[in-house]
Amino acid sequence: MNQQNNEAVNDVVEPVHDSTATAEDRKTGRKAKIAAFPCVIAILIAGGIIFWPTLRPQLFVVAVGPTVAEDEQVSIADISHRPWDELLRKHVTNEGLVDYDEWKASAGDVQKLDDYLNHLSHADRSQSATTEQQLAFWINAYNALTVKGILREYPTTSIRNHTGSIGYNIWDHYSLRVGNQPYSLSAIEHEVLRKMDEPRIHFAIVCASIGCPRLLNRAFEADQLFEQLDGNAKNFFAQQRNFQIDEEAGTVHVSPILEWFATDFGSDSAAQLNRIRPYLPNDKAMQFVDGDVKIAYLDYDWNINRQ
Repeated sequence: MNQQNNEAVNDVVEPVHDSTATAEDRKTGRKAKIAAFPCVIAILIAGGIIFWPTLRPQLFVVAVGPTVAEDEQVSIADISHRPWDELLRKHVTNEGLVDYDEWKASAGDVQKLDDYLNHLSHADRSQSATTEQQLAFWINAYNALTVKGILREYPTTSIRNHTGSIGYNIWDHYSLRVGNQPYSLSAIEHEVLRKMDEPRIHFAIVCASIGCPRLLNRAFEADQLFEQLDGNAKNFFAQQRNFQIDEEAGTVHVSPILEWFATDFGSDSAAQLNRIRPYLPNDKAMQFVDGDVKIAYLDYDWNINRQ
């Protein structure tokens, strides 16, 4: 009987003991999970930091233009910029201001721009073309792709509304296929045009902002290229927002474009000023920069270049 009673008691006690242990285990488990949570978050953040630069372009890239069979690709020399020229004449003023409202409202002109960009996609960089033809091609490509990118977002007040450091960035992700390779706006500027050792490109390619050079209302053409580059450079420095002199302070105030891309114009401030000297608005300005002057940089106007 005592044996049975002991067994009965044990039968009762053991479940109570197990239940208590389980509750403690659960409490301990919850504490462990809570303690581990910051570690998990830290690992996720670290992983994101490591892999985000690789994943980001794949997530946000927008490629314009078709994939073109190799036997259908042509030399840059054979690309016609006439459709782009016609669109610029229609929608852009002599001052470089764009009628985005009218352009976006015209399905025909939006399609014409798409067709022109598709035409650019047929170019094969490996085929023979002169430096002038290559420069004209890539300047037009940059400007046309920028306009297309703005029309895609329009209405908007500034391109900087679309240059996020985390998500979509129009400069890094909006791309044009050329010879089946996507070229972002950044790639066209930094990996193609700047490597051609022609600093006047900075007065020809346009980021859809008031502070930019004017968007020339003509397409750049190889046989007129240097005249067009000179003309846009002179127009750029004729604007007070881009160039001012302060004789009393011995200071020349210039667009920050000259700061951002300083090395494209020369190894030091004297060389840089000498490089832009031919495009300054008058003899007084040219003589002023010949002296011992300081350089200061003006504010940049990122407001959209709309009419």
